[in-house]
Amino acid sequence: MNNYLENNLKEIRENIDAAKKKAGRVDDILLLGVTKTFPVEIIEAGIPLGIRAVGENKAQELVAKYDIVGNRVSWHFIGHLQRNKVKYIIDKVDLIHSVESVSLAKEIGKRALQFGHNQKVLLEINISGEETKFGLKRDDVVSFIEEAKKIPGLQISGLMTMAPHSDDTQLVRGVFKGLRLLKEEIESLKIEGVSMDYLSMGMSHDYELAILEGANIVRIGSLLYGKRDYTK
Repeated sequence: MNNYLENNLKEIRENIDAAKKKAGRVDDILLLGVTKTFPVEIIEAGIPLGIRAVGENKAQELVAKYDIVGNRVSWHFIGHLQRNKVKYIIDKVDLIHSVESVSLAKEIGKRALQFGHNQKVLLEINISGEETKFGLKRDDVVSFIEEAKKIPGLQISGLMTMAPHSDDTQLVRGVFKGLRLLKEEIESLKIEGVSMDYLSMGMSHDYELAILEGANIVRIGSLLYGKRDYTK
């Protein structure tokens, strides 16, 4: 497993560097290992290779793995988060990628305050407009921010989106460009207490396109760890 993981990681990092060079970028890009459905041994194997941030999309699975790995990695929650699950992960995660409702934002803020910290979150935006995807509509984002920024314990720190799984690179890149332009629009408004530090977009099949459009977090699972077995 270690050699397999190391080889995959080397290739991905080379591709990230090539995409950065093509985009004329010199900033850091976080490779987030998406470990959902993979055993905890995968996380353990990645630590000495430098994979120090992992993403999970189910609260129960994150908690079970956290109990073993602890804070040797940075934990990100990247899935659709139910309000009644927030209390289980709030003291464990560094970043929540998927805030799309005021009610969820309020629950996150309330739970974060119980642990005496502000929880960094990303707003999930449905740039593509696909009905099957979660996320705020683009036109609703600024008004959402104006309301959510008032929530104690919540720190809006950027945006996240998912592009359609398509071979049409122009379509996919257009979605990523749309999120970058939205980020720039929000930054221009200089909304007090709100930062646009993170642009989380791009997965195993499209992360290079995302980097060309400004992503600084790419979420990579199968390309790094191999095919998932969803029967486990």
